[in-house]
Amino acid sequence: MIPPRVFVLDDDPFALKLLARQLAGLGVPQVETFPTGEAALSALEQDRAADLVLADLNMPGMDGVEFLRHLGERGYTGSLALVSGEDVRILETAERLAGAHGLRVLGHLTKPVALQALEELLERWKSRALPRPVQRKKTYGTQEVRRAIELGELLNYYQPKVELATGALRGVEALVRWLHPEDGLVFPEQFIGVAEEHGLIDALTRVVLSQALSQAQRWRAEGLTPRIAVNVSMENLRRLDFADFVASEVERHGLMPSDLILEVTESRLMQDAPNALDVLTRLRLKRFSLSIDDFGTGHSSLVQLRNIPFDELKIDQGFVHGAGQDNTRGAIFEASLNIARQLGMTSVAEGVEDAADWAYLLAAGCDLAQGYFIARPMPGHALPAWQADWQGRHVTLV
Repeated sequence: MIPPRVFVLDDDPFALKLLARQLAGLGVPQVETFPTGEAALSALEQDRAADLVLADLNMPGMDGVEFLRHLGERGYTGSLALVSGEDVRILETAERLAGAHGLRVLGHLTKPVALQALEELLERWKSRALPRPVQRKKTYGTQEVRRAIELGELLNYYQPKVELATGALRGVEALVRWLHPEDGLVFPEQFIGVAEEHGLIDALTRVVLSQALSQAQRWRAEGLTPRIAVNVSMENLRRLDFADFVASEVERHGLMPSDLILEVTESRLMQDAPNALDVLTRLRLKRFSLSIDDFGTGHSSLVQLRNIPFDELKIDQGFVHGAGQDNTRGAIFEASLNIARQLGMTSVAEGVEDAADWAYLLAAGCDLAQGYFIARPMPGHALPAWQADWQGRHVTLV
């Protein structure tokens, strides 16, 4: 077995020598050092393959950002870590840029590099370097998706939303799945795009809505009364009869408008604005709640809050998980939370992954939480059992 090779790139000779010695001390047998990006790229082009590259950002000539771009263009398949004395926010931005170039980013190290931090990075590298089978997700054609809608092969899973102050179940979000007759459970990323591109998303959304309302009826018979959140597409909002359809479905299922929340992803709201505003305003007049989903990730977030009468704000998971340990995420989260408070909106934190996230959100005074720490999406019949289990778990969080 050929031992792994590590390239270290830095214009500072002392930093190069020190990092090479640290790596050798941690059991890395093959370390090559380079004072410039050009030299490192030349070595890669000479088939001196690197399994891991540690690259400085701030260098004369070809800087680290340019180096990342060239690595991506050359299809580098090894792992990458950034090493720099720059501000952490610059390092995190560079990490995201590397990911956008298709590079496998392990993280960053701050100069001077601490031996423990380097050791932890190498452990992450070793765990990720283990070969894994590549499984390509199957894609589906327009006719298959249309058939699934028409034959009733779609079904909803539900992810709970709980109140942070009490842990009480307050709502669920309906998330569609496809029970394929041959392939089993198919996730939405494999067919939603097809439905959107080929004019099927309106029919799909109406099926999801009707199923969710039927499930709400069954839950109420069991004594559960969570509000149901259903995602709404721009195709729905282009259709001027959509508000009437929603109202009639809710009435047909014996529910009230207050039992339903319609979630709209903000980045789609700029399309066909007059019709969307017409439908959304009529829905609010009919006393349905409107939620702005993935807040902070789309186009003109604040403009949408000004223009549309939303009453719930869902803060995107990218600003939630780890916000207690990341100053940038924490600042964006708290700013979003303050906006919700000042506008009298219910705040929902998405992507709650662990107890640290929960504790941070609780201290911040967020209203509701949703994420894998609380529950993964589940079939409707599983909600009562989950609630009993969650009540026991929540006691330990108080």
